[in-house]
Amino acid sequence: MSGYLRRLATTGAAYTSSSVLSKLIAVALLPLYTRYLTPADYGAAEVLITTVIAASIIIRLGMTEAMMRFFYREDENPNRVVASGFVLLFTSATVSLALAFPFADEISSLLLDRSDPALARIAVFGLWIYTMYDFCLTLFRLDERAKAYLVVTVSNVALTIPLTVYLVVFRGEGAQGLLLGQYLSGGAFLLALLAVQSRRIFARPDLGLLRRMLRFGFPTMPAELSLYSLNFIDRLMLVRLASLADAGLYSLSVKFAQGVTVLVKGFQLAWPPLAYSIRDEDEAARTYAVIVSWFVAGCSLVVAALWLFSPWIVRLLAAPRFFASYEAVGLVSLGMMLFALYLVLVVVLGRTGRTEFSFPATVAGTAANVGLNLVLIPRFGIVGAGVALVCSYAITLAIMFVVTQRLFPVPYEWPRLLQVLVLASGLVAAGTMLTPIDGIASFAIRLGLLAAYPSVLFLTGFLHDHERAAAVDLLRPSAVLKRLSSLRAVESDDQAQAGGRGPSVTSEVIEAESRDEDAIT
Repeated sequence: MSGYLRRLATTGAAYTSSSVLSKLIAVALLPLYTRYLTPADYGAAEVLITTVIAASIIIRLGMTEAMMRFFYREDENPNRVVASGFVLLFTSATVSLALAFPFADEISSLLLDRSDPALARIAVFGLWIYTMYDFCLTLFRLDERAKAYLVVTVSNVALTIPLTVYLVVFRGEGAQGLLLGQYLSGGAFLLALLAVQSRRIFARPDLGLLRRMLRFGFPTMPAELSLYSLNFIDRLMLVRLASLADAGLYSLSVKFAQGVTVLVKGFQLAWPPLAYSIRDEDEAARTYAVIVSWFVAGCSLVVAALWLFSPWIVRLLAAPRFFASYEAVGLVSLGMMLFALYLVLVVVLGRTGRTEFSFPATVAGTAANVGLNLVLIPRFGIVGAGVALVCSYAITLAIMFVVTQRLFPVPYEWPRLLQVLVLASGLVAAGTMLTPIDGIASFAIRLGLLAAYPSVLFLTGFLHDHERAAAVDLLRPSAVLKRLSSLRAVESDDQAQAGGRGPSVTSEVIEAESRDEDAIT
């Protein structure tokens, strides 16, 4: 069992390294950006970025998920799968660009409640770039080329950062600078990737294969869009029910919740291949249960830390006019953890082949999100949006749990999960209710509470006997040297596989829900 946990952590780290780097740099630059941007400018940029991601889900028509499925089938030609997917995505992205560009003024008025056609035009071009760039990154994942994926994405970050700083700080481009910095750098790398992959993507497509891929992928699009809307609708409703500045504050709270989103991103990319590779049904069910317990324990520690220290984090990294964003950081972090648990249940559905059941759950969550935002935002502002997000994910998760337990029962470790829930909730409640949001003494008390959390888990019996023994063994010097040797072996294997297709792994990945995490703004 510990082998599965290590494998999940290793592959997740490989795919999320660039995301970690971009988030660290983005957070480090927030003191700069928030002094050159108003909350309204920041809100406008973030609303359009999330709109681009939502629109990309629609125009992709589930093709990314179909490629992940068909590429590894023995009866399909992988190069034909790539070429067929490229034809559809290139056509749909180009048609969308041509249709949306003339209506830039109307789009900005609808989304931002103000006329800003220049900003909307940048977003329209960004939609084309984002969709095709995501397609090219998918090819690296299909080929299991983790190192190439890392080099390209980190290089993109390295170009995006100085370009965005130049446009925002030195040119004074405001919200336009945030969008241009992201999409211009992405466009440059897109052209290079298209050139490198030209033999594959410009090969002759197979129309029959394309129809089969659409039949598989298209039904996943509504569920994907519905779930992502939970990260999208709240910002639009904040614009209408509160203000564009409130949308900016809420977007900043999402940025500060990135400690959780990094974990979710790595889990999202690593979890499906691991989960599907376990052939035995009973072993799979037991493994899923243990991984959920450990993920919840680790993630709850990060959520608690962000909730407790959000006032100090925002005060340190943002201009004073953005300080109120701290109020939603803990709620957004909790919502991201619930989303990760949803991913577990998506894989369970994928194992049974009944992926259509994800749609009713996500629709119910979206409907709840709209209704709760209508009620809570006018009264509580960004806190109301955060509460609506948590409740919506909880509803989606509850429905998915009922469905999946009927189709593929998993013996979840409820005593351990309850133990984590009670301890983490008590920690956050004690820290926030008994101490103020400023001062060294308050900071020290909250830090002491957080530091005690792992020890309390250990002392209250969270670890099973075999886990306790494995933890002791893991800390031995000989075990450390062995892990270092394994890492070097993995790197050599990655180089050997750079030109191949990699192992035959099937995965149902609903990945667009966290794609906005990589937005450098």
